[in-house]
Amino acid sequence: MNPARPADPRAVVVRATPIELSQFIKFGGLTETGGAAKQAIAEGRVLLNGVVEKRKGRKLSAGDQVTLGSQTLVVTCQ
Repeated sequence: MNPARPADPRAVVVRATPIELSQFIKFGGLTETGGAAKQAIAEGRVLLNGVVEKRKGRKLSAGDQVTLGSQTLVVTCQ
């Protein structure tokens, strides 16, 4: 039996950067609501570039990787 491995990072295209972490999590579909995104951040369940990030207003730039659970999103500009 193979151990579960996280899914490959998925690119999420945004119109402009910077974008706030909580907005990106909701926009990327990792949570259904902005409130759920903020709660996940406050609980320390969100990684930004592999490090726990607890600032919901943290500004993201192109290339940043956001992980929640087994899903990773990469910020990509249009």
